[in-house]
Amino acid sequence: MNKRYIKLIGVVMLVSTFTACKKWVDYNPHEDFVTTEQDYLKSESDYRNMIISAYSPLQWLNQMVVIGDIASDNSVAGGESASDVLPLQQIDDYTLTPINSTLQDLWQVAYEGVNRTNYLLQYKSQNLAGQTVNFAGKDALYGEVNFLRAYYYFSLVRMWGDVPLFTDRRLGVSDSKSLSRSPKAEVYKQIEADLNTAIAALPATQSQKGRITKYAAQAMLGKVYLYENKFTEAAAVLEQVISANAFSLVGDFNSIFLASGENGPESVFEIQYTNGSPYYNWGGQTRGQGNYSVQQNGIRGISGSAAMPYAAGWSSNLPTQNLAAAYAAGDKRKDVTVLNIEAYKAAHPEYGITYQVAPYKNTGLYNQKYLPRKGETSGQIELNYLNNFRTLRYAEVLLMAAEANNRAAAANDGKAQGYLNQVRRRAFGDNAHDVTATGTALRQAIWDERRLELGMEGDRFFDLVRTGQAATKITGFVAGKNEVFPIPQQEVNVSGLTQNPGY
Repeated sequence: MNKRYIKLIGVVMLVSTFTACKKWVDYNPHEDFVTTEQDYLKSESDYRNMIISAYSPLQWLNQMVVIGDIASDNSVAGGESASDVLPLQQIDDYTLTPINSTLQDLWQVAYEGVNRTNYLLQYKSQNLAGQTVNFAGKDALYGEVNFLRAYYYFSLVRMWGDVPLFTDRRLGVSDSKSLSRSPKAEVYKQIEADLNTAIAALPATQSQKGRITKYAAQAMLGKVYLYENKFTEAAAVLEQVISANAFSLVGDFNSIFLASGENGPESVFEIQYTNGSPYYNWGGQTRGQGNYSVQQNGIRGISGSAAMPYAAGWSSNLPTQNLAAAYAAGDKRKDVTVLNIEAYKAAHPEYGITYQVAPYKNTGLYNQKYLPRKGETSGQIELNYLNNFRTLRYAEVLLMAAEANNRAAAANDGKAQGYLNQVRRRAFGDNAHDVTATGTALRQAIWDERRLELGMEGDRFFDLVRTGQAATKITGFVAGKNEVFPIPQQEVNVSGLTQNPGY
């Protein structure tokens, strides 16, 4: 009897197993209203919506702009104390280690961008269900994807040098152990390929502001060439942007950085931010659609009359007196780049301004270009500032073309002077400050001009490294080590990546 019972149970279990397997094999997730990968990319609108998602990590990279100045002689971390945003303090003091949450976040964000663009490129011809979806403008749309992947890899290679390079698909958790670092020359080769593909596909203009254009891709390629010391190639591609006559220098330098100046005639490429979708998640402070770094720049506790334009912030990323002193008398860019709060308060007694002195590393100066202003945020106010990053301006195109022509195999210093002096004439309002130097003196003048024109826009550290000036300009910088940042320790532990020298 007991044996019969046991046998019966065995038969029931076997039948149940087969039934369960059949049910599992035949299961349709749609019965439970579950969306799977096979539901993606089935229509034109699917493609267009998913490509918008590939733009999102651009917004989340905002701390890379902050680091570009804090790691240089342009600014200090500031803040409330030596432990306030400790990862930025370590970068400022050159005491950074592989355990740095800001660097870890930037690494993850950049590779999130790579993964999103790779996924779209993987299914460009056919979606996961094997279907082909063709529509007018698809190639141009994918030009944006190629640009974005190039931008994410350029961010990675500038920060860390040799980095894992993959282009065929989106990677999952199981791929982590198979990663290795590719030589930066290979990464740059892929960046060039993506940008050239983008240039061939993209339109010269876009109906929607903030979308990538052919000129943005050409300007970015010119910048990449400068980092590779390919000056002849850089000059050729940047000339195409200039000769198109699609951009112009804005007469009022200050207006560029106002909300009303976004996506203006000088804008080649801007990273778009908005306060239209209020964000409240302090656990993901850089993941909203707002520009979190604006709050960092603000003057601590500032208040005044309703007419006073500024909103309070955290007194981080403070411009140095060294940067302020670099501007010559009459240079209109100084007051737009650095705000001397005491001088401003004295000039505007009608505002009745009060504020707290920056508690740590106070310089008396603030980042005027990206200073928080009243009415430009929403929701959790610190997380929702709408200020775009002016990532590529026409002024920078002119300065890059000046450097490229000066350093090309067949140097053209006359053309280099012309491009440089266009920028300087806007800065001073006359031609009395034109540069007439040639050769290496002209080269240094162009490099110095980049600091003045692009101050507090996140390029200074990377410029000093690529031009070989970092060791003589940055306190604490160690040649042979600090040209790149440490690979985040978590990536070393999980993926077995080799660490950068000295870390």
